[in-house]
Amino acid sequence: MRKMTEGSIARHLVAYALPLILGNFFQLTYNAVDSIIIGKFAGEGALAAVSAANPVMTIVILGVSGISIGASVLMSRFYGAGDHDALRREVATTVLFGAACSLAVFALGLCFAPQLLRLMNVPTDILPMAQRYLRVIFVGFLFTFQYNILAAALRSVGDSRTPVCFLAGASVLNAMLDLLFIARLRWGVTGAGLATVIAEGTSALLCAVYMQRKIPLLRLERKDLHVDRALLRETVSSGSITALQQACQPIGKVLIQSVINAQGVSMIAAFNAVSRVDDFAFIPEQSISSGMMTCIAQNRGAGKSDRVRDTLRRGMQIEVTYGVCIAVAILLLKRPIMLLFAAQDSREMIDMGVSYLAIMSMLYVLPSLTNGIQGFFRGMGEMKTTLVATFIQISVRALVIYLLVPRIGLDGAAWACAVGWGCMLVYTTIRYRQVTKRAGL
Repeated sequence: MRKMTEGSIARHLVAYALPLILGNFFQLTYNAVDSIIIGKFAGEGALAAVSAANPVMTIVILGVSGISIGASVLMSRFYGAGDHDALRREVATTVLFGAACSLAVFALGLCFAPQLLRLMNVPTDILPMAQRYLRVIFVGFLFTFQYNILAAALRSVGDSRTPVCFLAGASVLNAMLDLLFIARLRWGVTGAGLATVIAEGTSALLCAVYMQRKIPLLRLERKDLHVDRALLRETVSSGSITALQQACQPIGKVLIQSVINAQGVSMIAAFNAVSRVDDFAFIPEQSISSGMMTCIAQNRGAGKSDRVRDTLRRGMQIEVTYGVCIAVAILLLKRPIMLLFAAQDSREMIDMGVSYLAIMSMLYVLPSLTNGIQGFFRGMGEMKTTLVATFIQISVRALVIYLLVPRIGLDGAAWACAVGWGCMLVYTTIRYRQVTKRAGL
């Protein structure tokens, strides 16, 4: 456990973010390994099917993440204030609420998967594969929800390392099962989905067992397993706003994907590959933001306003430094990266991806700024601000993609990101001045 209300803020942020970065890398490795192995052993059509199905599941997963983030802010605040009883009640309430929600989403997902894919204009030649993949992934949703909640509980008390260990083991298992199911047994997209479900279930189970056995502060007894209605209302109030904010991105990506889908299989496959690269590039920015959120929430609970200000300053310095470093790395390695995702005869896909990454590498400092300021607002409990900011960003991005991609190709998606992030920064700068003035910071 890590108490962020004392000691070096920069050291706390780095120590918290590093294992979280690794954990997020492992999480994204699930899908990246699927994409690489499917592209190599099942073909471009199967890779396009996975790409077309992923935005649907991403909407649901990020909604779960939003609830977890909202709950984590409350948990961190209780921990910073030393209210351990409220902390345990919050964990139990969120776990039970999450279980009920996950079962409902699971049932709806199985029933309406075909309709969702048709709404996204998925090409008919890959629709059956996309439908099979999506339905298998929905089976593992319960595990995804519970892992996010339990990991949020551990991180709220400063333990960002333990969930990484479980994801590391699960990611290795996922890769091994991918090779077995896809490369050897030739199960295609069904095998990719099944490997992900098994790996997610393993990480959720390990996280639950560890918390019960090793963290007395978070150990839930039978008497704790009930819903605290007051805490549930507060959790849903903040968590639902955060869930909407988290869901804005993938909802926008569904609209974006529908534009990409209309451009043909090669662009669908290229967009799948560069999206994976972007996801990996954004991980450290998002992890630093999570560290800022936890540190600010703990110090806010402890009433230490000076450390809240210092957390924002130190966090933004780290964010910008990383943004510059990743820009140089992607610019230098853009072609070798694209070759990982493509078969030898996919020259058009490779060229589109390389051109996109050349532009995007110059822009990575912008999301480092937006992620940092989002961490500040979340730690301060300003969930509505993060919702509006994300809505502005993804709406502008989707509109610009609609205008540019049919005219200039995949490069238009990169320029659309730049415009969206710029508009988001204008709004958050205005809100930052209002929030800090009201809070007396």
